[in-house]
Amino acid sequence: MRQLTFLAPGRFEWRDVPAPRVAGPREAVVRPLAVARCDLDLYIATGVVPFRGPFAFGHEAIAEVVDAGEAAGVAPGDRVVVPFQISCGQCVSCRRGFTASCDTVPKYAAYGLARNGAQEFGGALSDLMLVPFADHMLVPLPAGLDPVAAASACDNIADGWRGVASHLRTRPGASVLVVGGLAQSVGLYAAGCAVALGAGRVLYLDDNEGNQKRAEALGAVAEPLGLGEGRVPDEQFEIVVEAAGHAAGLGFAVESCAPNGVVTSVSIHLGATTPFPLGGAYYKGLTFHTSRVSSRHVLPDVLACLACGGLHPEHVTHRVAGFDEAAEVMADPGPKIVFTPDA
Repeated sequence: MRQLTFLAPGRFEWRDVPAPRVAGPREAVVRPLAVARCDLDLYIATGVVPFRGPFAFGHEAIAEVVDAGEAAGVAPGDRVVVPFQISCGQCVSCRRGFTASCDTVPKYAAYGLARNGAQEFGGALSDLMLVPFADHMLVPLPAGLDPVAAASACDNIADGWRGVASHLRTRPGASVLVVGGLAQSVGLYAAGCAVALGAGRVLYLDDNEGNQKRAEALGAVAEPLGLGEGRVPDEQFEIVVEAAGHAAGLGFAVESCAPNGVVTSVSIHLGATTPFPLGGAYYKGLTFHTSRVSSRHVLPDVLACLACGGLHPEHVTHRVAGFDEAAEVMADPGPKIVFTPDA
């Protein structure tokens, strides 16, 4: 079968590799129907985040089951969402909801992200994918939901969701600020999720005019971030999502958080250390959280929100392309590309 392989920044190639086969009762083989480019994929492709190839690429996928073991919980023809992280569903971490840190598999095990010689699990930009714990990992795609629209559900949409959903559950109608930037689709999805979940004022800040328009299409109020002009917070928000990916944006997010509020950083801060206004956070009594998303844990709620029509991820997608174009357009700077094998 064919597999898109990352070699180095700006260098991809299609390789012919052995097709996966079901070898255990919990395993399934699926055929990708729609594969979204993650925010991280863009920065790997352009060298902003240093990964060493070669490894199979792509990890946000909607797929169709083509074969399944007797305990896989799915059948050929089922349309499913494939979580990008590998998790067993049975270990202590998985049972606690920390599916990003499954105890059964190697650290950071995921599709399409086998950095620096880590174990390879294949990639979504392939003809087929092997799912080792299909009874736990695979989640049915709700009937009527477009695979292209939902293609990012297993990672970037879930990442935006976790920044606001649990906090709005305990603070109904709270105000939400999203500081946009490096994690561009995650920040946009966070704003859209906040609107869909009934937040009060939802403000999205980003110097990217295109992403401002996308946030407005999702129902948020959008303005330039303007930190280069010396902007200081003039408003306080109970829930803040930092997707900027730089120290100034993180500082602005903390300074914009209301007393006893919560700040979630969905960015990867690449420096060995990042300045943080800890004194101000202390006196405000705010809660700060940063981590990789445990996408399998939140995925059912994400899909339920998509199925009810309150969240419109299609407003974030700026391009739909065929698998054959993936190597050439991976560095497109827009927020979200979705690849389909038949486009």
